[in-house]
Amino acid sequence: MHKPKNFKWKHYEAEIILWGVRWYCRYAISYRDLKEMMEERGLDISHTTPYRWVQQYAPEIDKRTRPYLKQCNDSYRVDETYIKVKGKWKYLYRAVDSNGNTLDFLLTAKRNKQAAKRFFKKMLNSPHTTTPRVISVDKNKAYPPAFDELKAEGIIPKACRFRQNKYLNNIVEQSHRFIKRLIKNNQWFQRFKTAKNTIAGYEIMNMIRRGQVKFVGKGDILTQKKFVESLFGINA
Repeated sequence: MHKPKNFKWKHYEAEIILWGVRWYCRYAISYRDLKEMMEERGLDISHTTPYRWVQQYAPEIDKRTRPYLKQCNDSYRVDETYIKVKGKWKYLYRAVDSNGNTLDFLLTAKRNKQAAKRFFKKMLNSPHTTTPRVISVDKNKAYPPAFDELKAEGIIPKACRFRQNKYLNNIVEQSHRFIKRLIKNNQWFQRFKTAKNTIAGYEIMNMIRRGQVKFVGKGDILTQKKFVESLFGINA
């Protein structure tokens, strides 16, 4: 049977692999849960098999979905949350617009000005973000110097306002909960690269779930499934 290029030499069909990746990245299930779900469908696999699928295809789904994301508005809410990797705390920078739509995310080893600048640059280069009118952050001292330097470099427009008020960031803090629930179920991570790849899957499936993809409605499970498959030339 012919397989799409990205699934050549894989033991299982592309539809099965993408089904496993989608479900793991969308719902609070473990790799062992997914193994049992596969067994119910007559597939005898190790729990490490879907782990390898997620590491390979979750970042690829993120990359291929970005050109299809709807434009967000110009009111940014930026915050960072803590992620434990091999027993040490790392930092997941996240941003949403005033409607709660995800703008971007970045996992970093440190929480400082350089990390904040990296995140701002990544966020502003995303194809679905617009020129920010206002950026709201919490009381993290790294944000003001990062904002000022990017403004001096012309990366952030001069007309953009900077607001440092933790109460304005309730929207992004609420948005953290969905991602943190999935991460907690994973019992944290053992490698930084594993965390980065897996979180990319969590984040992009959350964006698809929320209806941030053009012509793919919120809660429309079948259309969302077909969209992910079409990214890889399956049932396009």
